[in-house]
Amino acid sequence: MTDAALATFERLFGPEFGHGKPFDLGKLRAVLNVLGDPHSKLPPLIHVAGTNGKGSTIAFMRAIAEAGGLRVHAFTKPHLFRLNERFVVANEIVADERLLAAGDRIAAISTDITHFDALVAAAFLLFSETPADVVLLETGMGGRDDSTNLIERPALTIITPIGLDHQDALGFTLDEIAAHKAGILKRNASAFIARQTTEAMAVIEAHAAHVGARLCRCGVEWDAYMSHGKLVVQTETRALDLPLPALAGAHQIENAGLACSALMSMHAFGDDAFARGIANANLPGRLQAPTRGPLKQRARDAELWVDGGHNAHAAAALRHALADMQKKRPARTALIVGMRARKDWRAFVEALAPSADLVFAVPLPDGADPGALARAAGAHARTASDIPNAIDAAITGGAGRVLICGSLSLAAMALAER
Repeated sequence: MTDAALATFERLFGPEFGHGKPFDLGKLRAVLNVLGDPHSKLPPLIHVAGTNGKGSTIAFMRAIAEAGGLRVHAFTKPHLFRLNERFVVANEIVADERLLAAGDRIAAISTDITHFDALVAAAFLLFSETPADVVLLETGMGGRDDSTNLIERPALTIITPIGLDHQDALGFTLDEIAAHKAGILKRNASAFIARQTTEAMAVIEAHAAHVGARLCRCGVEWDAYMSHGKLVVQTETRALDLPLPALAGAHQIENAGLACSALMSMHAFGDDAFARGIANANLPGRLQAPTRGPLKQRARDAELWVDGGHNAHAAAALRHALADMQKKRPARTALIVGMRARKDWRAFVEALAPSADLVFAVPLPDGADPGALARAAGAHARTASDIPNAIDAAITGGAGRVLICGSLSLAAMALAER
């Protein structure tokens, strides 16, 4: 599949990673100033940071808002197949011509900003030029020093669960990472916070007190849980009894509750909008079960799942999801794992591999060595040349459930086979 927009942004601004450009938000501010400061001319904005769950929470919020009749802008990352997926403008993925035109306008001012800075500038430009009711904005990495944090007056902020990831840039402890995430909190803007570790919550609460942000914490000011086959969301003023989330995994209960709680503070949607949004939210590559295509045919009668999670926190969520699946339908489980070399692949594999009977490590471009992945996974692991061969080996080994995981790039490769 040709990705004209990605090719253009890479040509103009370099690759998203490994570009070698110094970190300097001043350059992005200067570009935005020439563009007329589009980031100051946006609809009410919800700024989302965290380690895991950002994409799911935004997917739920987008689906609810659209079900409630709103026009939604959204900027998310990463994409699966095309760069355009990161930009939703008035409920639609942006067309090539508009995204390319935005890139050209930015490049005419400066190509000395990073690839991600250019994407953020394009989002602000596109969103400022099209009417909408709400903007959903996902941070790139961290929060405090992130390009998206040039937004000074969000309507509200959200912090999803915080775990270890991007340690080379954010720090090697949860305290350090939480300090980056908490940097999006702003004075007079309510902050909806997912359930956190004690260490992370202490940092968030201290920073909220410092800047004057009102916290709405999971388990305190709001909560979400499953009861009698329903999703129950409770805030200090309202309770919702909803269908279970469309996105699979027990971790989506709190992601959905976070989305509902945040939107309840901004819009008086009826229960039906929340119910339809939760039941219809879509986010490819997150514990997705392909139902057709050559890989599904190879899997025969075995369950086939695909997930792009790539850190230890995501591995824990997958571990719990596999345990729930095992309770409902016991089956021999196989993992097919491929990971980027720059990720903490050892932590991911060591956390998840004990949940499986078989593990097959496969190569990725710029990926971790499959042999090293297999050794980290343990004695029940070996390498395979690619996803189809790994599926064949898993089925031969008696697997009744196959999970392809470890990277959104691997998820995209698997889903492209449909």
